[in-house]
Amino acid sequence: MYLLVSIILSVIGCSILLMLLGPLLGGIIAFGIVAGCVFRGFFLLLDIHKHLVPEKNKVQDAYDNYVKERNKTS
Repeated sequence: MYLLVSIILSVIGCSILLMLLGPLLGGIIAFGIVAGCVFRGFFLLLDIHKHLVPEKNKVQDAYDNYVKERNKTS
């Protein structure tokens, strides 16, 4: 729901900018607003991904490799 409201407000705001400032300056500002929102959303998704996907445990990996090597030589 918030996404839909945000899209509608962005369209209205960009339209007003285009009418008041002209197509060149208004278009540049409107593009900046939209691009900024897209990049911010991308970085938020990366942050969420970092919190949801656990990092590999390096100690456990090293131990597993040690056990495999030990079993090969025995």
